[in-house]
Amino acid sequence: MPVRPRGTSVRLFAAGCAAALLALLPAPAAQAVPPPRGASAVQAAQAVQQDPSHLTREAVFTPAANGWERVERYLDTTPGFTQEDYPPDGRGDQDGLRRTYFGGVAKPFSGRFLLYSAPGWDTGGGTPVLLVHGANDNPDRAWANPGESGGFGCGAASCPSSGLMQYLDGRGKRVFAIGFAHKEGDNLMQAQQVGDAVALIRARLGVEKVDLVGWSKGMMSARMYVSSVKPSWGRPYAGDVRKLITLGGPNGGYDYPFAHGWAHNFSIWSECGGSVNSPSPHTSMTCYGASRYHPEFSFVPTDGWDAYPGQRQMLARFDHVYGVNQTQQDWYTTYYGGRGFYTSGPGIQAAIDAGSLIDRIQRAGVPADVQTYLLAGGAATVVGIVNETRGPGDGVVFTTSALDGTGIGNLAGTAVVGTANHLELGWKTAVSSQVAAWLG
Repeated sequence: MPVRPRGTSVRLFAAGCAAALLALLPAPAAQAVPPPRGASAVQAAQAVQQDPSHLTREAVFTPAANGWERVERYLDTTPGFTQEDYPPDGRGDQDGLRRTYFGGVAKPFSGRFLLYSAPGWDTGGGTPVLLVHGANDNPDRAWANPGESGGFGCGAASCPSSGLMQYLDGRGKRVFAIGFAHKEGDNLMQAQQVGDAVALIRARLGVEKVDLVGWSKGMMSARMYVSSVKPSWGRPYAGDVRKLITLGGPNGGYDYPFAHGWAHNFSIWSECGGSVNSPSPHTSMTCYGASRYHPEFSFVPTDGWDAYPGQRQMLARFDHVYGVNQTQQDWYTTYYGGRGFYTSGPGIQAAIDAGSLIDRIQRAGVPADVQTYLLAGGAATVVGIVNETRGPGDGVVFTTSALDGTGIGNLAGTAVVGTANHLELGWKTAVSSQVAAWLG
């Protein structure tokens, strides 16, 4: 693997090195949808049910890579979806297989999404499961091939070639996953697409409800869907989720980039050697004696740029609980705003005021008929980053945030997997076993 950028932030690095590896793989061809394998007469009747009228299926790819049976691209035609900003240097572009699935488009329209189907999607039993990945990631690396990004891309020195998808599929579950057009996109729009994917699965299988598993930023769109946290033009929750499971989800928010901002910046600023697709707490920074201005990397919309809305929506302050990392250069102005010796930025409160959704999510609440389970990693051992060690956590998200039950109407279970860091939550056996037990 190439040398990992210094100070890179967890999850935001996970897909950053995938392009070179994926470029070597053959692109799957778009084909007609095959008939369900082993379908009964009832299943055959279910298979002809119509997709929701606001959804247009644009392409189907089968066979798909990394153990998936097929990938479909859909367009949600509901007015309100936008073309979101992407960093101009291409670091946030779709790459490898995902670019193929999005029709060769590097910067897809945010109304488009991918629906992945695992083997046995039409023959397994029980309530089907929809997996929702996190920031700067994709369904391939997150759930099916953690080693796709190379060494350390999965949070460990050696990465496995299978993940939670194969684990659940091997136990007879019908497994699906959603892939988003924008890697750091607006969770309000992505929550609508989680609802779209649930509706598609229900129509395809003739089931009443679907289970959701949201990892890291994926918690946001999954939880927001069941809580009807939506844009003004959006559709409300349809009452079609049985269980919600979050893995390392910032249910209480996070402030990692502001608390460790100097080291975080070195992985981002190209003039300092960075290339990671991640937002910065600063708008300017001095690299090698020259001040550089990058409004496109900011958490706060600046000079017409807003390329990281999904990260801003997860922010919450923990300085009153765990303090701030005072070993970092310009630590005070990084967190609270202003001009430091090498950097300047708006501070975390300005970013929260610009659009954090944590308070709104907690106030909206999760309905009591949705059994909700919260899992936290307990190992701050992610290689190559300044791990979040101000308090117990998985290297990025505090345990108190991942297990924050505020607003959850039916908190059916919590767990801490002490051996798992944030990037290991999609494949560590102890995590997969706990998820399977909760799904039943």
